[in-house]
Amino acid sequence: MSITSFVKRIQDITRNDAGVNGDAQRIEQMSWLLFLKIYDSREMVWELEEDEYESIIPEELKWRNWAHAQNGERVLTGDELLDFVNNKLFKELKELEITSIMPIRKTIVKSAFEDANNYMKNGVLLRQVINVIDEVDFNSPEDRHSFNDIYEKILKDIQNAGNSGEFYTPRAATDFIAEV
Repeated sequence: MSITSFVKRIQDITRNDAGVNGDAQRIEQMSWLLFLKIYDSREMVWELEEDEYESIIPEELKWRNWAHAQNGERVLTGDELLDFVNNKLFKELKELEITSIMPIRKTIVKSAFEDANNYMKNGVLLRQVINVIDEVDFNSPEDRHSFNDIYEKILKDIQNAGNSGEFYTPRAATDFIAEV
């Protein structure tokens, strides 16, 4: 996978969406989508390794059940996708109940979504971004390693765009990266 082309494809799609205004919003949009894709990949491993593994994410909100197209099944797109993301996915992930004894790999989900936003207003374009991200297999060592390169590329683009290169990695993201 070419990191430059991966990021550029997503940037080109989001530039056409009236709701995404600038690189900072573009990176936030990519971040929550990448987070859900990566988290779902990790959960598949945890489900295999741990007999008693129980996901904090409700079944219908897992990436594999709403974003990933399987065997030609119909996937959400357009206004239906926007409604799902804005009124179900974000709402429920922001309201997840967590306890002080939960492992960080579970509490990180709520933390990642507390301040996240879906800026995209065009559900067809959002579906296109999801499809690009869904092409990445984070269970593959090469694609997993590429994630670091993707993040670096995005940060370089922000710096080159004249945003003073100021961007911090959200605490939830650094905690999750350290955990996995």
